[in-house]
Amino acid sequence: MAEATTAISGLDRAAILLLSLGEAHAVEILKHMGPKEVQKLGGAMASLSDVSQEQMDGVLVNLLESVGRHTALAMDSDSYVRTVLIDALGETKAGNVIDRILLGGNAQGLESLKWMEPRAVVELIRNEHPQIIAIVLSYLDGDQAGQILSLLPEEMRVDIMMRIATLDSVQPGALQELNKMLEKQISSAGNIQSASVGGVQQAAELLNFVDATVSSTLMEKMGEVDADLSQLIQDQMFVFENLGEVDDAGIQTLLREVASENLLLAMKGADEEMKEKFFSNMSKRAAEMMRDDLDAKGPVRLSEVEEAQKEIVTIARRLADDGEIMLGGQGGDDFV
Repeated sequence: MAEATTAISGLDRAAILLLSLGEAHAVEILKHMGPKEVQKLGGAMASLSDVSQEQMDGVLVNLLESVGRHTALAMDSDSYVRTVLIDALGETKAGNVIDRILLGGNAQGLESLKWMEPRAVVELIRNEHPQIIAIVLSYLDGDQAGQILSLLPEEMRVDIMMRIATLDSVQPGALQELNKMLEKQISSAGNIQSASVGGVQQAAELLNFVDATVSSTLMEKMGEVDADLSQLIQDQMFVFENLGEVDDAGIQTLLREVASENLLLAMKGADEEMKEKFFSNMSKRAAEMMRDDLDAKGPVRLSEVEEAQKEIVTIARRLADDGEIMLGGQGGDDFV
């Protein structure tokens, strides 16, 4: 029976499981997930079709086997939660959920920020100490944190980024105070355990989602303050040019997800080597048409090119998170 589910992704297995549980139970499970997980899982549930009884049974059997490996008596509950969630969602997708449950499961104040618009979050935190802002941004997903950073006053950004990059963990007392502050403003409640936040990788991921001009300025100013730290962050960043290190199969998968107009705009700012990387993974006819379109297209704004390249990188990162491609880049195996 397990063989029937080997070709099904962890995300689809989780979607099948929720559909089999029924509406009431599915709702209770989704309540414990963040916006990104809900969106991905909801999309997977909506796109499922022609699920065979064998596949359904296989998903349920795999879950029961996982649960059966543990007893209810004297078991390591943290280990049990990790095993079940990883089996159900896959290691990558279960990561954030596990952290939320085991590290900050009751962080209602912080958790609710993930569901808010970036501008609303900025209004809540802009007058706080830079260290508080750094902790908040480290807790949020990279794309949301990047938007928030871009909306904060320019003179604050370098200080905040330096603090994010040098964060390692936050003591319970500090997190408790932060949550109390947020509770007063967004009517949340809860206790917080200590959690690992921040670090070079977190800073790099955040900068991947920041406007290219803002990111470049930040990196330059951070280099003036701490050149070694700035270089460590830069080494972990993944940008459009790093797609040249993705294997051909990965590029072909990426091309199926990218709109032709966005690819055309992105290629306007690419060097010949990068262009050839994409051309060589298209059909001969498609490559010829793209070359003709590039020659015929007049000058475009640099901001449009950067936006198109950023969107393609975002798609590539999503595909990597889903396990469909392997990203290369300066960060090496950190981008998988």
